Formats: sequence, C-alpha cells, structure tokens
Amino acid sequence: MDIMVDLFSDTGTKPSKEMRQFMAEAEVGDEQLGEDPTVNRLCSMAADLLGKEEAVYLPSGLMANQISYAVHCQPGDEIIMDKTAHPVHYEGGATAVIAGASIRTVPGEHGIFSLTDLVQAVRKTEYHNPLTRVVSVEQTSNLGGGRVWPLERIEEVTKYAREKGLKTHMDGARLLNAVIASGVPARTYGQYFDSIWFDLSKGLGAPVGSVLAGSAEFIEEARFWKQRLGGAMRQAGIIAAGGVYALENNVERLADDHLHARKLAEGISELAGLEIELDNVETNIVLFKVKDNLTEEFANLLLEKGVRVSSLAGYLRAVTHLDVGQKDIDFALEKITETAGEIFK
Repeated sequence: MDIMVDLFSDTGTKPSKEMRQFMAEAEVGDEQLGEDPTVNRLCSMAADLLGKEEAVYLPSGLMANQISYAVHCQPGDEIIMDKTAHPVHYEGGATAVIAGASIRTVPGEHGIFSLTDLVQAVRKTEYHNPLTRVVSVEQTSNLGGGRVWPLERIEEVTKYAREKGLKTHMDGARLLNAVIASGVPARTYGQYFDSIWFDLSKGLGAPVGSVLAGSAEFIEEARFWKQRLGGAMRQAGIIAAGGVYALENNVERLADDHLHARKLAEGISELAGLEIELDNVETNIVLFKVKDNLTEEFANLLLEKGVRVSSLAGYLRAVTHLDVGQKDIDFALEKITETAGEIFK
C-alpha cells in the first residue's frame, strides 16, 4: 500500500539531501569521552539556546525524561504531571523501572494543568505518603493537541514548586514548536526548569536524538545515568551533525507546519461526521473525532486512499512536518472529504 501523505507523526521526517551531506562531512570522535567535536558543538548550541550551563546528547527523548527523573528522585518519590503526559502512556513504565519513582497525575485541560491542580496534588510530608519530588511539564502537549503552555501558567506552577522545594522538569519534545507559535524564546522557558530537553528528530527533521540541558552539576549526574542506560554512542558526530544542521536551518520553518495544520483543521471542521476544536490547533498537531465510534474504520479507509494518520485516545491525530507541503495538505483534505462522504452519506 502506497502512503502518499504521511501524517502519522513528525517522527517520520527524513533528513534532506543537504542535511545528509552535512552529516557525511562531520568531524567525529568518542563522544562518551568528550572527544567528538560535532557532538560538543551541538551540546554547546543547545545549552546556549536553553540558557543552561551544559547539555548532553542522548539517543531519545524517552531517555532524556528518564535520566532527569532518576537524577531528581530517590526510589519511592513521586512525580506530578498531567494525566495525558507522555511518560504516563508511552514510555513503557520506565519511570518505575529506572528511577523507582511513581507518577501522580492531575486532571489538566488539553494537557495543561493549573496551579490549583498542582497545589492539590503535592503531598503532605509524612511517613504514610510518598515524597513529592518533581513537577513535570510537557511542551507542547501531545495528547492535548499540540497546545502551548502559556508562559504565565509556567511561571505560576514553577514558582509554587520552588517554594515547596520541588524540582522542575520540562519534557520539551516539541518545545521549538511552542517557541515559534508563541514567540517566547527557548531560554525564557528554560529559566523556569531544573532540567529541559528538546527533540531533534521530530519537526526539526534530524534522524536521531535529543539534547538534555541543565546545570553543570545536573549534567554531570546525567552522564552517569546515560552510561548506565547504554547511551554511549561513540563516534556520534555523524548523527549529531543532523541536529546542528537542524538548529541552523529548520527552526523558523516550523511556522510552515503550523500553517499547514491550521488549513487541515479548518477543512476538517467543515465536514459532516467529524468533530474538531479549532481553538486547540496552535502548532502542528490536529486532533479530530469521528462520530458513531467509527474512528478505526475511518483511519483504515483513509489509509487505503494513501493518507496515514494515527489513532490516539479516541481521536485521530494528524501531524504536519517538513516532509508535508501545501499540495500534500490539499491531497489529504481531498481524501478525508471523500472518506467522510462515504461513511456519513
């Protein structure tokens, strides 16, 4: 089956010819010994971008989350995050296995919880309770439909967390989408968090990796966990170069993905049988519902027509990215319209 337009996820992006050439020419060394110049360059760029002392290059965002929790927590501690957050649903229970910590979820709205939610979730310190240790924020919110955490909300929840002596962590898988959509610099977000990372292999278009940043002390501890988890990548400059190229060339163009997502969402909003909240489409994720519990049937019919989307938590999710242009959005809308017409005659 030929997939003409792949909206399954922005993780499906492929490195461009120019990025591949840049990667092929990268200087390399043993990154675990600190001797790979391209990895070091990438980490310096990321630390500067996020306003942190140091950064470390990692194979995945999952590892960035789990290393952060392991550094911040002792076994038995508790981490607060939204009920839709990625570590709750898509990290294989890694928080329990690696950090030995538990997760307490809060009922935010579109992946964004309030100060009231946080205050109610922080445990009273007594021996019956696990110790609340970390507040974790996902930017943008995946299951929230790519919603951007407002800076004012971040200020509120992190201020309270600091007052309570808690560590703050940002799962910034799509942080740079939030930066482009909001106009808030990445280092402004970074100042509120003890640990923060962003993904290179989603909208930025690099093939591999994430970069985790924090204080020099935090990164030193993170390196121990990277080693324990098998994160040494040795001559990793070849893949890190994709991240360098992405930061130099692919950040501002994220705005195109947001425009494409908006056009797709507006087209879906006009179709009978489909439900979408246009106000929630802020970045590159479009969530919509299919009436009469026909979600899977709709997705399968759409795939037969050459358009792939994903099914998550009762929604269909379409994610725009650098491999999806305006003609692809037009084609996807045409096929979505055809499918809706066939099902809801």
